[in-house]
This record gives sequence, C-alpha cells and structure tokens, in this order.
Amino acid sequence: MSDIRPQEAVERALALSRADDCIVIADESTTANLRWAGNTLTTNGVTRSSRLTVIALRRTGDGVAAGVVSRSAVGADGIEDLVRAAEADAAGNEAAEDAAPLIADGPAATGWDDPPAETGIGVFESVAPALGEAFAAAESAANRLYGFANHVQTSTYLGSSAGLRLRHDQPTGLLELNAKGAGGSAWAGVGTRDFADVDVPGLAAGLARRLDWGARRVDLPAGRYETILPPSAVADLMIYLYWSAGAQDAADGRTVFSAPGGGTRVGEKLASLPVSLSSDPAAPGLESAPFVVAHASSREASVFDNGLALGATDWITDGTLTSLAQTRHSAERTGLPLTPPIDNLSMTGPGGGAALEEMIARTERGLLLTCLWYIREVDPQSLLLTGLTRDGVYLVEDGEVVGAVNNFRFNESPVDLLSRLAEVGATAPTLPREWSDYFTRAAMPALRVPDFNMSTVSQAS
Repeated sequence: MSDIRPQEAVERALALSRADDCIVIADESTTANLRWAGNTLTTNGVTRSSRLTVIALRRTGDGVAAGVVSRSAVGADGIEDLVRAAEADAAGNEAAEDAAPLIADGPAATGWDDPPAETGIGVFESVAPALGEAFAAAESAANRLYGFANHVQTSTYLGSSAGLRLRHDQPTGLLELNAKGAGGSAWAGVGTRDFADVDVPGLAAGLARRLDWGARRVDLPAGRYETILPPSAVADLMIYLYWSAGAQDAADGRTVFSAPGGGTRVGEKLASLPVSLSSDPAAPGLESAPFVVAHASSREASVFDNGLALGATDWITDGTLTSLAQTRHSAERTGLPLTPPIDNLSMTGPGGGAALEEMIARTERGLLLTCLWYIREVDPQSLLLTGLTRDGVYLVEDGEVVGAVNNFRFNESPVDLLSRLAEVGATAPTLPREWSDYFTRAAMPALRVPDFNMSTVSQAS
C-alpha cells in the first residue's frame, strides 16, 4: 500500500509535472477471497494493492508525443521519480498517431475527496453459511464441491492538467462452483457486485442434477449437432466477438468486420434472427465506469480519450452491425460515430425468449453444453475459434436429458454462428467461464444452433 491517499497522489504528480500536459490515474484496490475443496473451506484472506499511472504529453513539431509509466505501491517519495520517468519516455517517443485535445469536462466528480471504497471478508456473510449447507448435502450424496469466491473493490481517480477530476468505484465479484462425483464433473458460476444476489443452494442443486444426468454415459462421434449453448458459453463467444470488433482494424482490412474492397461491414446484416448486442455503463447489475479509463493506448483505446463520457451503445441492432469500438482518432479515420469500448456486454433476442428448460423440452435430439474452455483464435479474417467443451455435455432426446456424452473440440466463428441461429432464449446475467479473469459483467441468452461444429472428439475429462 502507498503511504499517500490516491487523490493526493494524483494532485502531487500533476503539480510535479514539467510536461506540456499530464494525465494521472490512481487505482486503489482491496480483494477478499474464499476457497474450498473437497467440501471444506480451505483459505480466506484480504489483500490490498495500489497503482499509479502517469501519462506525460510533449508537444513536438508535428504533433504530441506520449510517455506512459505505471508502477505499483508508489509512496509519496516515489511520485517525482515516476513523473520524471514518464517525461523521459515521452522525450524518446515520436508524435502519437492518436493524439487529440485532452478532455476538459466530463461526468461530475462525486466523492473525489472520500476514502477509497473497500471490501472485506464480511462481503461473504451470506455465502459462507450457504456453502456449509451445500457441503453437507454434497457429502451425503458422495459428491465433492470445489471452487472459490472473489470480490474486488477498485476506486479509480483520474486527473489531468486540463482540470479534469473524475472518480469511479467498481465492485467486481464472482463465484465458481465445481461438483465432482460418480456422474463426472459439473460447473456453475455467477458474477456479482456484492454477493447479495448469489443463490448458492440453487447453484448446488443444479450441479447435483447434472451429476445425476452424468450417471449414464453415451459416446458420440465428431460432427455437426443441434446444440443448445447456455448463457455462459454464449458469453465467452460474444465477448471474443466484442474484443475483435475494433473499428481501426476493420478499416485496415484485418478482421471479420472488414468489408471486401475496403471499409467496414457496419450496416450489414449479420444474424438470422433479430438479436442485439449492446453495452451500457448504467445497465442494472452490470454497472461499469461511465467514462474512459485508458492506462495505455492501443488500436481500440487512447490515453488522450481519458475522461471521455460513455453512454449506451448498440453494437448489433436487430441482427445488423451498427457500431465498432473506437477512439476519437479512429472515428475520424473511419467516419463512423465515436463509440469507445464499455466494460459490460448484453445480448437480447426477439420477445422475452424461452427459459433454458423450455428450450430443452422442445428439443427432439441434440446436445446441451455447460461451458467452453481453452478458446483460441484460428483465423481473424473469419473469427474462426477453436476450443474444448468442459464439465458436462449432455444428450437431449424427446425433450429430456438422457445422459452425458464425451467432450469435443469445436471449430466455430461467433459471427458465422449468428447467421445460423435457430432460437434465442431469455437473457439473464451470466459469468463467462473462459474470460472471467478479465470480463465478468455480461447478460446473455441461451442459443440454439442447428449445426454446431464438434470437429473432433476430445479425451479431456
């Protein structure tokens, strides 16, 4: 931990700066966690961390050069060294391609002088007793529960030499529960802001049901199967699509969102059903920073955009691509509206959509997945992804789950998958299994795909 309050660190760094302009970001975090294995709580603890980022901007003959240095646990006596390091970095860099005037106004800076938000073991006060009951139930059924719960509270303070002062408190929580028994392995996970909405008994009961499904084993060959993807699996695919939807890369012809002959595919119909994909920093339960926080520049983010206000953005509207993630610089290049990335993602379909159980009941023969794992990109031009199924693939016949099948390796593009949708279920908050270390704020429906490509049988278990 630093020996100086984060907002004071911001002010001191700005005062010490000799650069033409300067942006400072202070992040103060506390993390609480619980872990369990074999129906027993094993560890718990609380950690603290801090990070200070200084962005020094130097005017050159042909633009503005940026220098960025970020360090952890910077004390009061280390701030000047950090500022000088950022200035030295700027002195050695050429003019930045994404240079733009600093944001001088933004959302009201509420609570700037207040202490950073904190979390602690108390955030689990309702979860821990419920886990104890779930352990007892699993023990009586000869099953074992494993998993962890994690809660992070991060306060971000953003200040600039243009007078900007912004603060955002971001709670991020998740719980992952894995059950093992004679019926194999089953997984469930949820994202949360405060654990008040986490239903441990419901999660445990769902896992026990799936272990019962796994009592019967059915081996199936590779092939294309009608497949129901639950919200978690859909989140993993749509988040990868979202991460790949940069306007600059699309305009440069590098991605699946590049138009043949130049430009982007914005305005093109992508989905066979009128699904929408959107982000909104004010989405209930999925709230995220209402302004840009960029610790470094990339093709989708710019340090010059720090403090830029964010609003609700539709990426896909009724099946048609409407926006791509970009900075002020790329918006000027592409001529498309300015739509910076936002730290949540939601997908909705036509009408209210059916519950997962209803979708299963309407299935004559098909597969029901639990989650996807080890997802990797094969071809950026088509966004072809490969990965594995994990923790339960089930065979559905005549509206009922009749057993567990072997795992598969899949090859699918989430963009191509959108063009082949047969049904979109009800949207609900969900936790992506693969990307939960990076992205937890998602709401997705289950999807029915008539011909999901299980390319090979996997020996993973």
